[in-house]
Amino acid sequence: MDWKSLPAFLAVARTGSLRSGAEQLGGTHATVRRQIEGLEAQLGATLFRRAAGGLTLTAAGRRLLPQALEAEAALLKGFNSVKGLDREASGQIRLSADPLTAHYILAPVLADFAGLYPEIDIELKLSYFVDSIEKDETDISVRHVVGVEGDAVGRKLFPLSIGVYAARSYIDTALPKAGSKGAGLTWIGYGPAPELQDMIAASPFPKARIRHAIADPQMHLHLARAGAGMTFLSSWVPTIFPELQRVPGTQLDQRRSTWVLLHAGLRRVHRARLLVDYLCEALLERRADFIGDG
Repeated sequence: MDWKSLPAFLAVARTGSLRSGAEQLGGTHATVRRQIEGLEAQLGATLFRRAAGGLTLTAAGRRLLPQALEAEAALLKGFNSVKGLDREASGQIRLSADPLTAHYILAPVLADFAGLYPEIDIELKLSYFVDSIEKDETDISVRHVVGVEGDAVGRKLFPLSIGVYAARSYIDTALPKAGSKGAGLTWIGYGPAPELQDMIAASPFPKARIRHAIADPQMHLHLARAGAGMTFLSSWVPTIFPELQRVPGTQLDQRRSTWVLLHAGLRRVHRARLLVDYLCEALLERRADFIGDG
């Protein structure tokens, strides 16, 4: 159906003449007549008859009128819901994330988002410390944590798997020579981090030597790629750096989950909701990478 004909039909039904209908629509008498005739041809029915006072609806026209009015109302509702969205989709939003996730997962996502919403600016803070939404340190946060507290709403997306990874070359050369419980192997150390020391103790390689004290997971990633030893990394890392693989005999730790959190006071702020929804959708597309292969 030619939907342009419906406004012409409604205008003539309301005004009782082609000329008045054309004035209401800001068109010409001939254009409105052509649209009415085209609609009648599509429907195979006469919609108006001439009378002394102008044009009146036929039985077919009276039957079409309530459906046309309903369609008009639905369109107006749609227009009103969209009107002004470009203006609402503007301003600045603060986002925090850990550097490793931001550099390798979020960078292309944020670039695409910026292209879709050129009036929204993102202030991105990268830190391995969790910025507090409750203390107004950030608006939106991508977190990999066991649980969340505070004045935040958001979505728990999926488990974040952390595993023991090393370069394929290191696994091929060092693992066959290892002694009992990993003697002779090397851990790339994070320093005095009790949780990671407990993870090493619970691994198949508690007797492997812990070398270095490097707090930056991204440096662990590059050292492991270069064959410096084993380390704990997120399970999505080998999907980007295939020279890394999970060390045989190790298990994934899934105590943490990936969350996208929003300050509760921003739930009705359009630009914030747009970014939260976009981040969630993009991360869910990588769900299998974050969960790992068990």
